[in-house]
Amino acid sequence: MSDTTEEFLEITDSHGKAIGIAPRSEVHGNPSLIHRVVHVLVFNKKGSLFLQKRSETKDVAPGKWDTSVGGHVNPGENLLQAAKREMEEELGISECNPEFLYSYIHKNSYETELVYTYSCAYDGNVSFNREEIDEVRLWNINEIKNHLGRNIFSDNFEHEISTYLQFSGGMSTGQPQQR
Repeated sequence: MSDTTEEFLEITDSHGKAIGIAPRSEVHGNPSLIHRVVHVLVFNKKGSLFLQKRSETKDVAPGKWDTSVGGHVNPGENLLQAAKREMEEELGISECNPEFLYSYIHKNSYETELVYTYSCAYDGNVSFNREEIDEVRLWNINEIKNHLGRNIFSDNFEHEISTYLQFSGGMSTGQPQQR
């Protein structure tokens, strides 16, 4: 009998159209199944980016530095609701209105995610989820660039930041140019 507390994820096509639902344990570990996630890049007003160091107990990228906020979109949940829920759950941020930037597919040997990335500027207090996150700190963009490829970031974040830098034209501020 299956565990009723297991998280269920929507399976989607490459355009985000829901085509099914499956337990997380079936989706993770099967890169042929695409699922939706949201990322929120939380910048301070000086343009530095909050990154979270994932807990050593996480099944994906334990102990690696990762995107400010990231999480699964619940079945039937809209993307903005998911982004706001994840900001509250992971960093305790509720006063920030994230703006949609772009989407892309991230695929590795473990999973395939359809990522929807948002950003917001925030200078308030951060109260992070200590069960999922070991540490949170601000990084400036040049510091991030200098640490790429050194195995301290999750592969998801390396993909995310390269996509963001391309989207923003390499700008080092937290306010991307409108395209």
